[in-house]
Amino acid sequence: MVETVKYGATGRRKSSIARVNLIPGEGTIRVNKRTFENYFPRETDRITILKPLNLTNTLGKFNIEAKVSGGGSTGQTGALCLGISRALALCDPENKPVLKKATLLRRDPRMKERQKPGQKGARKKFQWVKR
Repeated sequence: MVETVKYGATGRRKSSIARVNLIPGEGTIRVNKRTFENYFPRETDRITILKPLNLTNTLGKFNIEAKVSGGGSTGQTGALCLGISRALALCDPENKPVLKKATLLRRDPRMKERQKPGQKGARKKFQWVKR
């Protein structure tokens, strides 16, 4: 039995989590068992996800299988981008400085701020009435 090489990594953004597996192949991308174009219909999301592959010149060299959960489309896009970047850094150490320079290995720490009691939202307050 021939063991296939698999590089796995996890990416997070806002409340989204992406588990990514890079397998050497012809370049197919599947997200939650769906095609890449079907899962991410917006062109800007697809460009963001493919950015680490374009920077490292590995666009047609890996099959990507990803499981994405939680959050919205932008959070899932960021999580998937980070997961792919981390997996590329694992498979070839020469990719790491290129990805680091483009700040693709840095997790975005911004999260949704919680809603405070006695207020309409995180920062917005109810209208104040003097009389």
